[in-house]
Amino acid sequence: MALVTTAEVCDANPQLIVGGELRALQPIFQIYGRRPVFSGPIVTLKVFEDNVLIREFLEEKGNGRVLVVDGGGSLRCAILGGNPVVQAQNNGWAGIVVNGCVRDVDEINGCDIGVRALHSHPMKANKKGIGEKHVPITIAGTRICDGEWLYADTDGILISRWSYRFDCHFVPKD
Repeated sequence: MALVTTAEVCDANPQLIVGGELRALQPIFQIYGRRPVFSGPIVTLKVFEDNVLIREFLEEKGNGRVLVVDGGGSLRCAILGGNPVVQAQNNGWAGIVVNGCVRDVDEINGCDIGVRALHSHPMKANKKGIGEKHVPITIAGTRICDGEWLYADTDGILISRWSYRFDCHFVPKD
């Protein structure tokens, strides 16, 4: 089966875009990791310059999910590094999207997982364990809820309430 790009999904579903059921994140993210194309059900997390909860999530089995982290857009430190990304890869996460910075870029780029982040930064995050799990977040101009679906490729990132079949039709998520 041929892979359908996010651009093709947008072209085939203008009514879903107008209705807000299909949303594109603003193009602010850098592409990291060896998997430029990934998708899966979303798990949301809101933190600020702290990575304890990120590590806790990535220690769990991912089962093809995508962790979407609202890091407040901070460019003052990295909230995701190489070790948690290796763990996410090994635990079956499809991808990680971070509204913040990463570090250990060479290690991340060696992992078979999709990662998006604003930039890289050499400084590490705090370790206080402060944040909110499974809450609605807004990043890159888009509100994202736990349990929605994320589709990422080299053209961009789409968010939908629906699981996408590759025949250009959305179906309710399971």
